[in-house]
Amino acid sequence: MSRFGVFLLCLLWALVAQAQPSLQASVDRTRLEAGETLELTLESQDVTQFGKPDLRALEGDFEVRGTRQLNSLHTLDGETRASTRWIITLLPRRSGSLVIPELQLGQSRSQTIELQVVQADASRTDSAAQVFVEASLDSSDVYVQAQAVLTVRIYHSVSLYDDSSLSPLQLESAKVEQLGESRTYEKDINGIRHGVIETRYALYPQQSGTVDIPPLTFTATAADNGQQPAGSARVGRQLQVSSLPLRLNVRPIPTAWPADTPWLPARSLSLEEHWNPDPAQQKVQIGDSLTRNITLRAEGLSSTQLPPLPATEITGLRRYPDQPLLRNEINERGMTANREEREALVPIHSGQLALPALEVTWWNTREDHLEHSSLPARNLDVQDNPALSAETPVGDTRSGSTLLWPWQLATLILALTTVLGFALWWRARSQPAVLRAAQNGPSPRTLMDDIKRACQANDPQATRQALDAWARQQPETLADMAARFVPLSDALDSLNGALYSESGQYWHGDELWRAIGTIPPAEQVLPPAGETGSLPPLYPK
Repeated sequence: MSRFGVFLLCLLWALVAQAQPSLQASVDRTRLEAGETLELTLESQDVTQFGKPDLRALEGDFEVRGTRQLNSLHTLDGETRASTRWIITLLPRRSGSLVIPELQLGQSRSQTIELQVVQADASRTDSAAQVFVEASLDSSDVYVQAQAVLTVRIYHSVSLYDDSSLSPLQLESAKVEQLGESRTYEKDINGIRHGVIETRYALYPQQSGTVDIPPLTFTATAADNGQQPAGSARVGRQLQVSSLPLRLNVRPIPTAWPADTPWLPARSLSLEEHWNPDPAQQKVQIGDSLTRNITLRAEGLSSTQLPPLPATEITGLRRYPDQPLLRNEINERGMTANREEREALVPIHSGQLALPALEVTWWNTREDHLEHSSLPARNLDVQDNPALSAETPVGDTRSGSTLLWPWQLATLILALTTVLGFALWWRARSQPAVLRAAQNGPSPRTLMDDIKRACQANDPQATRQALDAWARQQPETLADMAARFVPLSDALDSLNGALYSESGQYWHGDELWRAIGTIPPAEQVLPPAGETGSLPPLYPK
């Protein structure tokens, strides 16, 4: 009996150990130099476990530089098993003996791993000498709210991995706008070819005085120039270089500027006017619609700094303005702002209508003086329109009333019927014939947002979970939708390849998101005659 009891205890322990799979941890190396990164791999074969490992225990001695997730299938002794691996890039914060603590995923915990981090060899040439940052301003002295262009160039003569980053530029007393995307090129320095990463910013100081621009820090991993076996973990040296601090002098608004005028500093400013049709080339009659486009263009400003243009308020001319169109153009000198205002002008009286000149006051920062840009005044010669009765002669009010009241009555009846029809439609729309049952779980909009975020993050595991949750609320299965829509079938094949391939290929979610957004509706099959009077059960078996 005792031997049988021991056997049962061993069998029970084996079943418990199999029911709770462990989280295996491993590193690419246990000895490294300060400033170098290492790869920590966590592997789990529990297919029912979702989520990601808790990495908060690493924050004390390590900096988590990145995390990648790989899903794979492998066959062992004729049995197919699925596994999930998380590859975590770590940068030790100090030298000496370090310990990677236990990490938890659900009920599973990994084992601890000891590391030895030694100081770098001072006699060896460091890779940081081959990487440096240069920052410069196009002008060190500007007016308040005027534009100063900051250019940051990163020079490197060694190959860098794609994990490089530049610290964000944040200034309390200035508005910062990045001028487009970073651009790359090459430059020879002392006979050595350097790659250059250039990033430009437009600075708009909001108060006079000085603006201190702090150093910008560039962080990257330099590739090892030695031979590296294929398929081995990435080896590199962590680099961190910074630019020199800069100071920008900001001048106040000059005393020559008019006190009641919005401050507008720019390198150049122009006004343009376009008409459709052009009243100078075509006769204008009462009731005609004239479209006037006015474009204000200022170099060295952002579109949000441009003031609205004066409105065209003239007796005898009705004005119907559109929303202004704001846009920014980026060029070698920085940013150029554009403000386009369009309005429809309809004359309601005949005769001469005088449009006043339009003037904008601005400060020329290039030549440092006050300037005025304007559009000249214009006269519109409006003629009578025989098809309209815009003006009624004095003493003939009875005839005018006789001609106008049938049209007024017809217009009133049409307006009343339109309002009545709209009210009936709105009432029918707010009271559906069949009340919808309360929906349990997330709304379809929430599920679609989950799919979109997962696809944009290129996360195949999260995308698969969000896709399954969304498909459960659809009238047809995901397989049926893929069978009748080829782009969705191709996108699902790509997702499954990323989830279950041995190599753990990198997956892009743009194709799947476009396919989901363009799924055609399923063809509806009409019920047979005689069955239209019955409704389907609410809870089909």
